[in-house]
Amino acid sequence: MRILIIGGAGFIGSNYADRHLAAGDEVVVFDNLSRPKTGLNLEWLRSRHGSRLTFTQGDVRDYQAVAETVAGMDAVAHLAGQVAVTTSIANPREDFEINALGTFNVLEAVRRGCPDAGVLFASTNKVYGGLEGVAVVEEPTRHVLPDLPDGVPETHPLDFHSPYGCSKGAADQYVRDYSRVYGMRTVVFRQSCIYGIRQFGVEDQGWVAHFCISAALGRPITIYGDGKQVRDVLWIDDLLKAYDLALGRLDVASGQVYNVGGGPANTMSIWAEFEPLLRPLMSGPLAVQYRDARVGDQKVYVSNIDKAKRELAWAPRVSIPEGVKRLWRWVSDNRGMF
Repeated sequence: MRILIIGGAGFIGSNYADRHLAAGDEVVVFDNLSRPKTGLNLEWLRSRHGSRLTFTQGDVRDYQAVAETVAGMDAVAHLAGQVAVTTSIANPREDFEINALGTFNVLEAVRRGCPDAGVLFASTNKVYGGLEGVAVVEEPTRHVLPDLPDGVPETHPLDFHSPYGCSKGAADQYVRDYSRVYGMRTVVFRQSCIYGIRQFGVEDQGWVAHFCISAALGRPITIYGDGKQVRDVLWIDDLLKAYDLALGRLDVASGQVYNVGGGPANTMSIWAEFEPLLRPLMSGPLAVQYRDARVGDQKVYVSNIDKAKRELAWAPRVSIPEGVKRLWRWVSDNRGMF
């Protein structure tokens, strides 16, 4: 298989590139290396796979660069994007150009250059907005959605909230519609909180890794809101398994949208329940401060993953305690990178 991974030096992309290189596939990584630490991920891939890895430095906003790289591919994983709600509020035009226009460029390049390729798109749970119309109940350590015990399904109304939600939501719908209109083999993954090794989490994105890195290095942690906000979290390898299952079942997955996250069995509140997992792994003190909740921050989001289970025969395998321990070991063993 010839697979192009757009954003292939990022957290998810570098892990996916490593997975396919290890399987013997021909992998091309396309990345502009604009995010901090992506160069380290690229070096890691080269150290493991040498000249078998092909790297092209480019930007999804440059249609010609995308089109030249896409030609002849069997599969395209579009994982590049502007990833933070806060950044989208500060610079909505850049957010739009990267997420919406960039995705449009990828779709057009594939349509014209390799229309039979399978196309995977990393969307987000933010397309469902703040879930304002859903009842939220506060419990001692978390907020819950009593009317959605199995999580938010793909049929839940879309409600783009924040420029980030709008740009990713527009891209999400373009990817889906290019299958309906042009017959392209596209698959949308509305991803919840993905975590794992090679994730250089920061305050605005990648909170599980950010908290682990901060705790390991003795840096202060800021909690926005009450710390009872709930997310379903998914270990990186479980996500990548879903990608590969979709590519292997495009007869079923083409044109479909899948919620992919930890689901109801893998949820935790971002601090009230995460801190007790983190504390036993630490050897030093931890400074924590609270601030007001941020715009666009859902009190609860849990993915209903029944569709992916049913159609892709997929399910999360790595539990939260095991995943956090794995991530902590990686951070502890690689302190110099942070």
